[in-house]
Amino acid sequence: MIDLPAVAERLGVNERHIRRLVAERRIPFLKWGHLLRFDPDEIDRWLESARRGSWSA
Repeated sequence: MIDLPAVAERLGVNERHIRRLVAERRIPFLKWGHLLRFDPDEIDRWLESARRGSWSA
């Protein structure tokens, strides 16, 4: 599992953008209490789906 700053760096966007995607439930994430965590494999699949245009927002 990786944290929000790591996802932002991996995707080349700022942390605020990732928080917005989380709030809109447009990116796969897990929430443990107040902590956000992301599965790198799920992020890769999500990104590939978005590239193909099959991810529904």
